[in-house]
Amino acid sequence: MAWHLYRLGRWSFRHRWTVLSFWIGLLLVVGVASQTLAGKTSDEFSVPGIESSQAFDLIKERTPDAAPDGAQAQIVFQAPEGQRLDDATNKALVDETLAAIDSKNVIAATDPFAGTISEDGRTAYSSVSYAKNSIELTDADRTALEDAPEAARDAGLTVAIGGDALQEVPHGGTAELIGIGIAIIVLLITFGSLLVAGMPLLTALIGVGIGVASITTLTGFVDLGSTTPILATMLGLAVGIDYALFIVSRYRHEIHLGRDREEAAGRAVGTAGSAVVFAGLTVVIALAGLSVVNIAFLTEMGLAAAATVAVAVLIALTLLPALFGFAGRNIGWGKLPFINARDPEDQSVSRTNGRRWADFVTRNKLVTFVGGLVVAGVIAIPVASMQLALPDNGTAAEGSGPRVAYDLISDDFGAGTNGPLLVVVDTKDAADPAAAVDATVQRVESIDKDVAAVVPPAPDPSDTAATQTYLDDLQATGYAIISVIPKSGPSEAATQQLVDDIRGAVGSVEQSTGADVLVTGQTALGVDISESLADAFPKYLLVVVGLAFVLLTIVFRSVLVPLKAVLGFLLSVGVALGATVAVFQWGWLADLIGVDTSGPVLFMLPLLLTGILFGLAMDYEVFLVSRMREEYVHGRPARESVVLGFQYGARVVTAAAAIMIGVFGGFALGDDIIIKSIGFGLAVGVLADAFLVRMTIVPAFMALMGDRMWWMPKWLDKALPNLDIEGESLERHLAEGADADAGRHAAAPHAHVG
Repeated sequence: MAWHLYRLGRWSFRHRWTVLSFWIGLLLVVGVASQTLAGKTSDEFSVPGIESSQAFDLIKERTPDAAPDGAQAQIVFQAPEGQRLDDATNKALVDETLAAIDSKNVIAATDPFAGTISEDGRTAYSSVSYAKNSIELTDADRTALEDAPEAARDAGLTVAIGGDALQEVPHGGTAELIGIGIAIIVLLITFGSLLVAGMPLLTALIGVGIGVASITTLTGFVDLGSTTPILATMLGLAVGIDYALFIVSRYRHEIHLGRDREEAAGRAVGTAGSAVVFAGLTVVIALAGLSVVNIAFLTEMGLAAAATVAVAVLIALTLLPALFGFAGRNIGWGKLPFINARDPEDQSVSRTNGRRWADFVTRNKLVTFVGGLVVAGVIAIPVASMQLALPDNGTAAEGSGPRVAYDLISDDFGAGTNGPLLVVVDTKDAADPAAAVDATVQRVESIDKDVAAVVPPAPDPSDTAATQTYLDDLQATGYAIISVIPKSGPSEAATQQLVDDIRGAVGSVEQSTGADVLVTGQTALGVDISESLADAFPKYLLVVVGLAFVLLTIVFRSVLVPLKAVLGFLLSVGVALGATVAVFQWGWLADLIGVDTSGPVLFMLPLLLTGILFGLAMDYEVFLVSRMREEYVHGRPARESVVLGFQYGARVVTAAAAIMIGVFGGFALGDDIIIKSIGFGLAVGVLADAFLVRMTIVPAFMALMGDRMWWMPKWLDKALPNLDIEGESLERHLAEGADADAGRHAAAPHAHVG
């Protein structure tokens, strides 16, 4: 592989205008497409086959005009101190507001004065149901909802709108700027030159632009979540800069050795580029592997991010050598005199900081290894108490409309009112439908723990007309809905337990009446999705880790190296999840990153974090350990190969990790709780994996193992293909070429004489 990449690097160097034109042209094409063909994104989470989704499907099948999973809005009104909402003037303002939200997609808006007004009369809310989900609402729907409260607000009423009808698509503009700013600083410190520092940034931005514009174009044809392009941006920017960083660093080293510029470009792509290909492949496998859990939104996110990473790899292998060609002999342009960006492989200078750290770790290998394990274990302790849930408005930004609405409802009606559970009784096969519904109501009411109210579908028996209408509807549709208001909030553990308690309680109803009872609602949906992800997690881990183990075995020709890499990755994930639980669930140091309210961890975070971190962890494993193996296969003793490989790779890996931490940390400072938690978890995970695991525990363990680290059964070594990450085939081809040239030069005089 190294030989083919070497040729690709030289070809790109010579045909730089062709390469540059291709990538810029592709960027322009997908950019225009994204502006003309793009659709909308959403935050709709669903998993086919789970009970909560089955209940939604039943309702839509029996009553096609119903939209149980349509957009919802809660309009909360509060009168000033000393006033009541049911006063004539305030009541008129409320009625005017509800009349103003009317649009073709509004199914119903409940009367806030008919059961949803507080005891003191100051606060009330109306629940607005839409025929379409939030992604399908028109601009007219949103505008009507946003503008409706103007008169009421002008008159002194507090009006807040919650729900997902006005759901905003998260944007990461500030986050990207923070990440880019940190990347620029790190690149300048690493290379000490404006031109060289700008190359990784330029190629990464082009790659991210192509990836995100392509994803945006796809939204016009398929439904994609709003976090999909942001995740692709986050990863594309981080790995794009990192991959270019490794190749640029190797190119500077080759130039330092006095090689011709085209030759240096070829060798940089052939050696560092080989590691980039494999590192990128592990990231792509980890992200694309999310599809094995068979959950649509995770598959979309994984494939989109994987495609963006693949583009970043291709750009690093082709556009970078083209830029080397454009730079020519001005590669050191913009050198900063106050930064000493020396070549870590230059043996003529004093020991580098990386060399000093490697010497310390390998001399104190046992203490360092055990100490690193203890630190990782302590930070990972909070994982044992991790709770998962769908995000709700209780964790929205302080002062935002959804958060104000959530808090007003919680204060005056109870936290559970923000997330009622729906118990759907399917009476199609019941001998006595009404009796089945009544039995279900009784069983739910028998649950004392965490039930604030049970709202049955049947009206007061004394109202004969209403009762007959209810029975007719039950006979026609074959189902009834019972509303259950928990005492606890939607994302609290007690509410999640209540879902299980209700399902356990209604089991006897199903057996005795023949009715099928399903529990649904947004809270139940979150519980079901979390359980589905937990069930799918072992399968995902087995597939991804298994494939990566095989690839690492092929690359490093060792059994212990890939085993050590996988176990080290598990430590990194434990640290990342432990820190996330401590901050987002326990509330430790939450103010530092703007977490206003602690709560359960995002339900998909463990699986998403595992997939992404696995790919990134293997990046550092490849970049560091491949240099160690390169020294070992060239005859260095085991301990010395660890020290030298660490010395050569530590500076650039440190820079790469710092850039990733900066990019992910920028997203952790945003407002959207989903993006914030993902960014924080990734930033901590990269910090732990790069500095605690790969730069401390790994070299200590390798020094402990010595030559045994590179042991591999002979039969397995013969059976596996040789990917040649270290560039042995490249050196062989170049040596053969040099011998052939020498032979031709030696034979030329004899041919002339003859």
